[in-house]
Amino acid sequence: MKWERGTDNPDVIDARGRTGGGIRTPHIAGAGVGAAVIIFLVARFLGVDVSGLFGASDTTAPVTQTQQGNAPPKGTDADAELKDFVSFVMKDVQDSFTAVFKRSGKTYERAKLVIFNAEIDTGCGRSSAAIGPFYCPPDRSAYIDLSFYRELKDRFGAPGDFAQAYVLAHEIGHHVQNLLGVEQNKSNLAKSHSRNENSVRIELQADCFAGVWGHEAQGRKLLEVGDLEEAITAAQAIGDDRLEKDAGMEVNPETFTHGTSAQRVKWFRRGFDSGDLKACDTFSVDP
Repeated sequence: MKWERGTDNPDVIDARGRTGGGIRTPHIAGAGVGAAVIIFLVARFLGVDVSGLFGASDTTAPVTQTQQGNAPPKGTDADAELKDFVSFVMKDVQDSFTAVFKRSGKTYERAKLVIFNAEIDTGCGRSSAAIGPFYCPPDRSAYIDLSFYRELKDRFGAPGDFAQAYVLAHEIGHHVQNLLGVEQNKSNLAKSHSRNENSVRIELQADCFAGVWGHEAQGRKLLEVGDLEEAITAAQAIGDDRLEKDAGMEVNPETFTHGTSAQRVKWFRRGFDSGDLKACDTFSVDP
């Protein structure tokens, strides 16, 4: 992927090394303590965000630049180039959605990206790197521990900068859902689909929105040979069926929260090929 170093992006907050305290289970609205513990343990075991199963709580003050600061860790920063890369991608993704929204007569409101390590306080409660990248609707922020990208390469076999960009674009896809009111209508969605099925459809739509950004990036000639394949490999690697198999578990569709590998690729490609948010309606068709 072609990208420019030194991108000045005020939407990226570097909170690495600025949080403390023991790890606490994130508070998740609508879930009892037992359910929250299960979510935390499954996330830690699989290394992916399964919190989309429930709504987010707004009982904790969101992370802000004033609270956490916006400076790199002291000493040599081994992830300096990676931070530079996500700053560029975050800006490009949001610039793209600004243009996409404008074409449909809507106004895009920018999200924040908080880079952290180990654990952090968010508008959805205290969270840890074990959950993987995630988006918190109450504070309109995406969160990522950059070590996830090493896992994406080494553990999931999905290397490449466009694979990394796809992960970030997926999380901003959740922000797009937030702006469009998709997340707020979970209770209405539940009338026609089960809780897990709603979660899968929400996640697949975020994949599709990530594909819409990919379409925009391709139009600006940011993609290089092999980039699309990198994103597809990443989507396949983090499908629920693949994760359960790799974890030695029996594949059980009733436990899926993000969709199968095939579904994730299908919906990313739908967004990528069409470049149209309207093509990403995962709720009225068989995903």
